[in-house]
Amino acid sequence: MTSRFATAAFLAWALGVAPAAPGQAPDPVRIGFASPLTGPQAHYGEDNLNGARLAIDDLNERRIRIAGRAVRFELLSEDDQADPRAGTIVAQRLVDAGVRGVAGHFNSGVSIPASKLYADAGIPQLSVSTAVRYTRQGYRTAFRMMADDDRQGAALGRYAVQALALKRFAVIDDRTAYGQGLADAFAAAVTSAGGRVAKREYTTDKEFDFRAILVSIRAARPQAVFFAGYDAQAGPLARQMRELGLSAPLLGGETMNTAKFLELAGPAAEGHIASTPGAALSRRPQGKAFAARYRKRYGREIGLYAPYFYDAVMVLAAAMRKADSTETGKVLAALREIRHPGITADIEFDARGDLKQGLLSIFRVRNGKWLLQE
Repeated sequence: MTSRFATAAFLAWALGVAPAAPGQAPDPVRIGFASPLTGPQAHYGEDNLNGARLAIDDLNERRIRIAGRAVRFELLSEDDQADPRAGTIVAQRLVDAGVRGVAGHFNSGVSIPASKLYADAGIPQLSVSTAVRYTRQGYRTAFRMMADDDRQGAALGRYAVQALALKRFAVIDDRTAYGQGLADAFAAAVTSAGGRVAKREYTTDKEFDFRAILVSIRAARPQAVFFAGYDAQAGPLARQMRELGLSAPLLGGETMNTAKFLELAGPAAEGHIASTPGAALSRRPQGKAFAARYRKRYGREIGLYAPYFYDAVMVLAAAMRKADSTETGKVLAALREIRHPGITADIEFDARGDLKQGLLSIFRVRNGKWLLQE
């Protein structure tokens, strides 16, 4: 053994990392990624991709060995365009590329049809889809990285009635799988808590002019307006509410709780409320450090979902190490037993693939920033 290799071997032993044998190239382990990287939701996708890439880099710095061999993780990224049809095409592409797991997709309406292809191929899929249906299709390959719409909508509805003492609401949803599910859960929780949905309106995820809807809503005199949709629409909605003299607070889910909403809404963002189906990073043991690393690496603040995609990649790798294999069947079995201290949560999955502890947080805009309320 040369002195150079002996020194490397000693350092690796001291750090708890096994060195690769001389001349042995690491085995590639491909992990798939899918999100919208073009179009109106590209800012979500870029944030998601940043989180996944950071995880891949961290894993490779650790020089992990699986089944006695050095491995190098590779991220295969695909643009699903937030479109179900495109999503199934890129899902098949990832399957054909031999990925060992997938971090994605982003939208529920894309994650759900794509999940069948991953299930047919036996490939684990870790998604931020919040639509309840995602993990209730009977696919053993589907895992959810955050609380579902039922939990989030219920928490928001109760908070609005009990903590904010509001009784009369208008509800708008964008008719996507995400928007409809969240709006239904919110409306049910409001009614159960003693409030009333005085007006229910619908739009599409392609609409940005809400003035006609808002005129109709204003006549119902709501104390708050709940919007189940994405920040690219929520920002203009907040501005148009102000223009029409609707002073009621705007409430929304995690897709509104973003820096993009603050940018698009401008001063009209003040006082509005949104939830996240996870813990506030400031309250997680590794949260502040992760946010600082992200800021240093990418020169911007976290959009919202980057730590969830980071965790998705890390959980897949942790399952491979637990199984001591990259065979997807063994990885799936390990995921059922995984206990991983993630950035966003202490991650364990129940029989359906949902988080056992789906945390929730509620934020309000104060002085142009999202501040934690509870």
